[in-house]
Amino acid sequence: MTVTVRFAPSPTGHIHIGNARTALMNWLFKLKHGGRFILRYDDTDTARSREEYAEGIARDVAWLGIVPDLVARQSDRLDKYAEAAERLKAAGWLYPCYETAEELELKRKILLGRRLPPIYGREALRLSAKDRFRLEAEGRKPHWRFRLPNSGDDPFKPERTEIHWNDLARGKETVDLASLSDPVLIREDGGFLYTFTSVVDDIDLAVSHIIRGGDHITNTGVQMAIFRALGAEPPGFAHHNLLTDASGEGLSKRTGAMSIHSLREAGYEPLAVAAFAVLIGTSENVAAPNSLAELAGHFDLDETSRSAAKFDAGDLARLSAHVVHGLAYETVADRLAGLGVDPARAASFWQAVRGNCDHVADAAQWWRIVAMGPEPRPGLSAEDADFVRTAFAQLPPAPWGEGTYAAWIEKVKTATGRKGKALFLPLRTALTGLASGPELADLLLLLGPEGIQARRP
Repeated sequence: MTVTVRFAPSPTGHIHIGNARTALMNWLFKLKHGGRFILRYDDTDTARSREEYAEGIARDVAWLGIVPDLVARQSDRLDKYAEAAERLKAAGWLYPCYETAEELELKRKILLGRRLPPIYGREALRLSAKDRFRLEAEGRKPHWRFRLPNSGDDPFKPERTEIHWNDLARGKETVDLASLSDPVLIREDGGFLYTFTSVVDDIDLAVSHIIRGGDHITNTGVQMAIFRALGAEPPGFAHHNLLTDASGEGLSKRTGAMSIHSLREAGYEPLAVAAFAVLIGTSENVAAPNSLAELAGHFDLDETSRSAAKFDAGDLARLSAHVVHGLAYETVADRLAGLGVDPARAASFWQAVRGNCDHVADAAQWWRIVAMGPEPRPGLSAEDADFVRTAFAQLPPAPWGEGTYAAWIEKVKTATGRKGKALFLPLRTALTGLASGPELADLLLLLGPEGIQARRP
């Protein structure tokens, strides 16, 4: 069996780190087992789906390192849903219902008032052909429900009917179909709902494993019944725990909370975002790997917790900074060029400053200091200014090498009697205008004799 997974976002907003968790878990599963990864846009909600969001999702998954083997859109597959719906109607699995939303809400309130579960009572099954003709003549259009296989000969007497599966993330799971209402699969306007279209796609595209959030567990019980009604065996399922914000609230595309778009714009490293999104809420330590392939080696679905995992932006920021500190020059060469860094000095420059950058873009500030000096000119006391002038006078002649800095500092100590902070802080301030930063030994070689003398107070 070829492992085939899918990530199926609705293009109704920017995906957030919780959505990325699902996408990445599918991608890592694909890497670990071989096979195919499908990016499928669930875009049948024409009122809310927008092309700009679909394009944004494509950019986001590419930035994370995901390369789909196939891209599909549900809006291109309506004929397949119509054909599958006709098969279910002919087999008696789909039946027309004519209640309005207001009528259904009233029934629900009555049941709750009687302390009964608010389950649809299948009243529409009692309608005769004459009743349906009359209702449609009145202008009512039916919505279509899927009759759950939870009763014997009498559909009005549901019996406990358990759907079982061995969840790859949660272990044994059970859903009782008698505790659920028959789901609506087709709206009054003829539009198909996710519960149905997803199953049709998963069958048609030969999806072998569905990896998604734990909020879909009840849906899984229903969809397994739809799979079988369409003559297909359900695929394997895994339901990972969800991410919440620091206060425990769920993440939402509508609010834009922690969207991948915003994280990318803020300068976070994709590998840090990927590692954080996947490993938080698992038994693995949240640490950045060198690649997604390496991350796949640390990833196991059954190591995810059942409880939600809280997302802490500060933890992600620290992880991303750690990744930046270890990035090789070759990895960031193009980005440094985009920041205006001189290619001739870029490699040694990055080696010097990367430990002082939380984001690669922070290198722009250090390049301005290296190339043009501190602005405004640093304020030194008269005593410190005299010290710096004396220190600069001790600089050895070119060419400079690895031992230049140590030799220079020894000469400065001998000439001035200074040591420790009293020696290093004025030098750093004169060179960079800042009290902390890259190693002075690295700065010395980056600036060279002319660059250093240009900072003479």
